[in-house]
Amino acid sequence: YAMLLSLIFLIVLVAAIVGFVFRHEIKTNFESNLNLALKDYNVTVDWHSEAVDTIQRTLHCCGVQNYSDWERTEYFSQRGIPRSCCKNQNNCSEEDLKDPNKAKLKVFVDGCFFLVTSTMESKMSIVAGISFGIACFQLIGIILSCCLSQYITNNQYEMV
Repeated sequence: YAMLLSLIFLIVLVAAIVGFVFRHEIKTNFESNLNLALKDYNVTVDWHSEAVDTIQRTLHCCGVQNYSDWERTEYFSQRGIPRSCCKNQNNCSEEDLKDPNKAKLKVFVDGCFFLVTSTMESKMSIVAGISFGIACFQLIGIILSCCLSQYITNNQYEMV
């Protein structure tokens, strides 16, 4: 049991170290994937488009760096900026969303990349605290299982 807990503890420790060391690569990869999702955005139901819509609605943002990122997409030439960028869904017409100057007043102007990364970084301390607590319980479990194993081994010799 102590070996199993030790193995799990090491796996969690390695994952935390790798996540911390490669956090900048994770950010860069996220930004490029978000740009790709905007480029491939369409109205059909696919999970990339739904993810972009969910991020934009939840965080009140639009595009990667700002709302004008949509102007470089194929979707913009057909339909304008997506409705998930609208501040008020009832006050957003398709004509407004096709005109960047009018859209600026009706959509969220902040980009999603900064908001997502800042939200993740702000929650990182909570995740680290919970992980540290779990690691402490694992270490206590490892120590207690070693003590129990030692106690059982010593008692068997006394019985003989």
